[in-house]
Amino acid sequence: MGIGGSDMYRQQILDHYKNPRNSGELEDPTFTHIGENPMCGDEIEMDVRLDDDEETIERVAFRGDGCAISQASASMLSEKLHGMRVDELEEMDRDDVVDMLGVDISPMRIKCAVLAEKVAQDGAEIYFGEKNLDRTTTEDDDEETPDDA
Repeated sequence: MGIGGSDMYRQQILDHYKNPRNSGELEDPTFTHIGENPMCGDEIEMDVRLDDDEETIERVAFRGDGCAISQASASMLSEKLHGMRVDELEEMDRDDVVDMLGVDISPMRIKCAVLAEKVAQDGAEIYFGEKNLDRTTTEDDDEETPDDA
């Protein structure tokens, strides 16, 4: 699988992969965005509903197909985002995702792990008019890949 860490965290990842939380579609999402990791074929589409204040994430749902890391990361992130402020989402980075997963992620799998985060962030930026993008891709993420990941 390309991950290292305690058995507890590996079991948690497998559980989220086999039993994803918040899987499916939301009725009346505030925004929907899709992204892919072309290197391995992972794809995630996220629906996000914001509270009336448009600053707080009320609900998240996702659907997609891909490896255990990408799908577990989307499931875990969908739980973490509930109640989070949009500015907190925008401040998240790959270290936050790796910490959330609780395992070391190999350089080849880091794009799988951060796909859902990038989809949610890009979706919010598109919704607020800060970005114009049809589809997120981790191909554009090369400059952010750490040498020591």
